Amino acid sequence: MPLFFPVLDSTYILIVIGLIISMAAQAYVKRTFTKYSDDYSRSGYTATQAAIYILEQAGIHDVRVERVRGNLTDHYDSRNKVLRLSDATADSSSVAAIGVAAHEVGHAIQDQQGYIPLRLRAGLVPVANFGQTISIPMIFLGVFLGEAGLTFIQLGILLFSFTFIFQVVTLPVEFNASRRALQILDGGILKRDEVPKARKVLNAAALTYVAAAIMSFLQLLRLVLLFGGRRRD
Repeated sequence: MPLFFPVLDSTYILIVIGLIISMAAQAYVKRTFTKYSDDYSRSGYTATQAAIYILEQAGIHDVRVERVRGNLTDHYDSRNKVLRLSDATADSSSVAAIGVAAHEVGHAIQDQQGYIPLRLRAGLVPVANFGQTISIPMIFLGVFLGEAGLTFIQLGILLFSFTFIFQVVTLPVEFNASRRALQILDGGILKRDEVPKARKVLNAAALTYVAAAIMSFLQLLRLVLLFGGRRRD
């Protein structure tokens, strides 16, 4: 039995497919965001002002809105109750930026209401991070040990599977946040004819989470194909 982790075997095509899907999704969301970044909302609100306003209207007073460096690095930190808007979003009054900000507020509302998938995702974060870090070294060790390492290989695959589970749980969380955002914006901060543009931005962003789930599944499938059939004699 080989004592190395096969890299350029026939299953590597799964990783290539996943990378292509991920890069295509990221390129699409950037292109869509850029397209509507020059389409300014007639309300005059910046994304930061829109986020603060929506939080107040939702009765959420314990969430801070902060600026974070980067492009489309917007996120809601449920642990510290902070909504962070990126340099590309914070001061912009574009339909795209306001849509992204409202999406993050959607997560804050989920948190306030105890949305179960959000709670489940938060609980999976340390498990998924640990599994992603330790799974491949554990599989390496199992291969090195030969027949005696079967348990390590199986445990490594199991730990990596939590990464895929995390990505799957993330999907309803993100889709729900976008739905909440569009409901909040419709006829409010955005005019009726501006909402479809925000929807396109959020739909494009959702594809990145779908792509991440597909990539994670293909990685897990490759591990199963490479090592899942090993048995003790």
